[in-house]
Amino acid sequence: MNDNCVENKIFDYDFYNRVDVQKLIHQYGSPLYIYDENILRKSCREMKNLMQYPWFVANYSIKANSNMELLKIIRDEGLNADAISPGEIHVLLEAGFEPSQIFYVGNNVSVEEMKYAIDNGVLVSVDSLSQLEAFGKINKGGKVSLRFNPGVGAGHHEKVVTAGNNTKFGIDSSFIEEVKQIAEKYSLKVAGVNQHIGSLFLDGKPYIEGVKSLLAIAGNFQDLEFIDMGGGFGIPYKKQSQERLDLSLVSRELEKIIIEWMKVYGREVQIKIEPGRYIVAECGVLLGTVHSIKTNYGKRYVGTDVGFNVLMRPVMYDSYHEIEFFRKGKLLNSDKRGISTIVGNICETGDILAKDREIPDDLMEDDIVAVLDAGAYGYSMCSNYNLRLRPAEVLICEDGLVRLIRRRDTFDDLMAGYR
Repeated sequence: MNDNCVENKIFDYDFYNRVDVQKLIHQYGSPLYIYDENILRKSCREMKNLMQYPWFVANYSIKANSNMELLKIIRDEGLNADAISPGEIHVLLEAGFEPSQIFYVGNNVSVEEMKYAIDNGVLVSVDSLSQLEAFGKINKGGKVSLRFNPGVGAGHHEKVVTAGNNTKFGIDSSFIEEVKQIAEKYSLKVAGVNQHIGSLFLDGKPYIEGVKSLLAIAGNFQDLEFIDMGGGFGIPYKKQSQERLDLSLVSRELEKIIIEWMKVYGREVQIKIEPGRYIVAECGVLLGTVHSIKTNYGKRYVGTDVGFNVLMRPVMYDSYHEIEFFRKGKLLNSDKRGISTIVGNICETGDILAKDREIPDDLMEDDIVAVLDAGAYGYSMCSNYNLRLRPAEVLICEDGLVRLIRRRDTFDDLMAGYR
């Protein structure tokens, strides 16, 4: 499948590959997450081929979306994976990843969680001196990676900036000597250094600066096996006004600075990245149903079943998602449009999907709402708040057939923990 087809599937709403959204809702319930396999595979290949360096590896960060069937596709495309909890390690192993393909990048983890990773043959990253001390006590002579804070942060919201001088993540680079002392104390082999500066950048400059800082830190450790530059690669949620991240520019800059660094370091090491959002965001759409349209004191509200229990990002990060509406399977393209606020069905004033959006005036109850670019941090942040049922997930396969890849919750699921 050529790249133009994939782009058209995103921007021209051929995403559904001739599948009727009304029928999908009827068969699998509302709300409903749907994913397109072609788009997922394309994104995997873009990240896998970001650099031509022979020892380059892309690790998918599964916190973005941990659906088992999507993980199998990502594994099939040749990506490794990052995990941030024992649960994610377990799911990755169940999805067929080898322990050597998993990198445990937790923070503030317990000794029991470290042991779980070690016992399963998974390499552990630590991000504080005390965590390194705890690791050394239970795995003397073992391999470890060190997550440093390079002093450079980036992201679309302060809550997703994961480096710099105002975040909990990583080891301050001024503590390099203390790190070495602890590693020597427990005969630990520092196999790698890693970082993650933040999420959803569309300008590669902060990322490049962060990599430069990490390389300077890495030069303090001999016999490294790898350097993990982190993820955060963004996608344009505002398709009409945001430019796509220039991956070719990022690639050229990375290759240049890494080659120069290795000349000084004296040998080659493996280079890793850890994309999450870039892999899965654009392959996912969240469908819901309009259940109420009303005006309160001059303000028009469109009430849907897409509450923040189903999609947390707009409430948590003030995130923007483009939204479309369908009627009888066809996209609504009315010339008459007005301003409305689109809300969910959760009993919270802040349950707002989109505020003051220009949408069709002729919108009706029972129309379908489609939230675009919902594949990342969508289902993975779902909850049963208000005892709402989590939605089903379906996959539009390469051949156009639709497959259920996670069933919808039932009332029995709500009671399962009490039995």
